[in-house]
Amino acid sequence: MRQLLPLPLALSLVLAFARLSPAAPPPTAQEILESVRMLETRQQLDLDGELRQNDTVVPFHINQNGPLIRYSFTDPDEVLQLRLGENGPRLDLVTDDGAEKFPPEKLDEKIRGTGVTYQDLALKFIYWPGGRVLGDETVHARSCWKLQLTAPSRDSQYANVFLWVDKKTGALMRMEGYDAAGKLVKRFEVVSTQKIDNRWFLKQMRVEEMQPGTNKVESRTYLEIKK
Repeated sequence: MRQLLPLPLALSLVLAFARLSPAAPPPTAQEILESVRMLETRQQLDLDGELRQNDTVVPFHINQNGPLIRYSFTDPDEVLQLRLGENGPRLDLVTDDGAEKFPPEKLDEKIRGTGVTYQDLALKFIYWPGGRVLGDETVHARSCWKLQLTAPSRDSQYANVFLWVDKKTGALMRMEGYDAAGKLVKRFEVVSTQKIDNRWFLKQMRVEEMQPGTNKVESRTYLEIKK
């Protein structure tokens, strides 16, 4: 017959084991965002893509060398350069005379009439301070951390942003932007990925603009990257 431990002794062993094996606390929002920034600044790619909204198709070329990302559009020609630095991103307009800071008053403009703005390309929200982890949720069978971030100033088109970040890879799987009234105005979501040269890249992302004050989709733009 198995001998049972006296209750006080058994309880003390359980408490001792709990002290020796504490559950790992979840990462902070800033730790998660650091992993996102690290992933973004390590990419190497040279691919074609397009923004597509209904009958509007806007082709572009994307070239990334670590923290430096260049988007090239044609008809008319337009070259944007995004530099992901330690303290924040910088979006430049590249001309024959060199690179100059993109005009702040034009950041909220839509790119060629699609649902993507120049500010969306700048990825400023991954540098916002503070923030909190709301828990974890599954997006397309991927376990993700859900974060809430608040804009540090009023120069953002979003007052609050919710992010879903893949726990294993640090990839952004979904983003929702809310205005100052707490209304959902735009949603980005990864639809599919692809493997190129033994590395995983975005294949298609859906961008939904919402009708003000409702959760109804007003327009959909698809960002696609080609092999």
